[in-house]
Amino acid sequence: MFRKITEKDREFYIEAAKSFYSSDAVDHQIPESFITRTFDELIKSDRYADAYIIEQDGQKAGYALLAKTFSQEAGGLVVWLEELFILPEFRSCGLGGEFLRFLKENIPSARLRLELCPSNQRACDVYMRHGFKVLDYKQMIYDKI
Repeated sequence: MFRKITEKDREFYIEAAKSFYSSDAVDHQIPESFITRTFDELIKSDRYADAYIIEQDGQKAGYALLAKTFSQEAGGLVVWLEELFILPEFRSCGLGGEFLRFLKENIPSARLRLELCPSNQRACDVYMRHGFKVLDYKQMIYDKI
């Protein structure tokens, strides 16, 4: 059901990521060049990021993008669930929840972390059911690109 991404997944990943960034799960789109740059990094190495293709009945149903960082606060490796995208025709089948279980049981880390748009209540409910809790942090960014 979940397998690491390979070069053969390029077209699917790029199209699915473009759909993700056109959805209400995010607050803005990104250039396609960012998506292809991410894919190239995923194929080159899993040092900073990793991705999984989610399949159901032999069909590609979505993807999950993970990023890795080290946190003193968490006491070790933190894996960020950057993106979890399920194609519309595969939603409400439990694939997202199954991937969260897989992530908790198979990816070694001190902490799993994610962010989501406050308007994405459906995703928030899924994450809460799987033991994630809201942090009272504000995040700030400074884009260099």
